Parts: sequence; C-alpha cells; structure tokens
Amino acid sequence: MDLETVAGKIREKLGGSGFDRSVRIDLGEAGSILLDGTTVSVGPGEADCTISIAADDFEDLLAGELSPTSAFMTGRMTVEGDMSAAMALSQMI
Repeated sequence: MDLETVAGKIREKLGGSGFDRSVRIDLGEAGSILLDGTTVSVGPGEADCTISIAADDFEDLLAGELSPTSAFMTGRMTVEGDMSAAMALSQMI
C-alpha cells in the first residue's frame, strides 16, 4: 500500500475526532506521515511525537490486526517525544 493510501485511511479515522496533537509516523524506507491535528500529509516534518514502525506493521495496526500496546511492548514500534500524543492517537486508530 502506498503512503497516500495509508494517509487517506488515517484521515478517515481522524475526521471529526478532535485530535489536536502533532505526530510523525516514521515508516523507515517507505517514508513518513505527518499528523497535525486532523491534517494528514505525506513527508517529513517536526512533531511533538515520533512513532517509528515498519510499514507492514503499521498497515496491520490500521486494519486492527495488531494492537498499539502489543506493538510497543514487543519492540515493533518505538515512541520518541510526547508519549501522551502517541496514546491519544492510538485511541483514534
């Protein structure tokens, strides 16, 4: 799945959610997705929190096949910066 498609899925999930944090999702060689409130864009940028996860694992997260807690606890996902922003995002997606 390309980044624009993934970003579109995130936009759908965040629409009307009131999410007001900034998070960068680093998908390694696949690229990055930047969330600033409910605005979602593809590419690098500064954010309060950076979540690093493999692209395949992130797709599993969006599909509900992998829980954010499980991904974090098993080291498949790392979080740098404002952990509360990552936790707020996990409630949305």
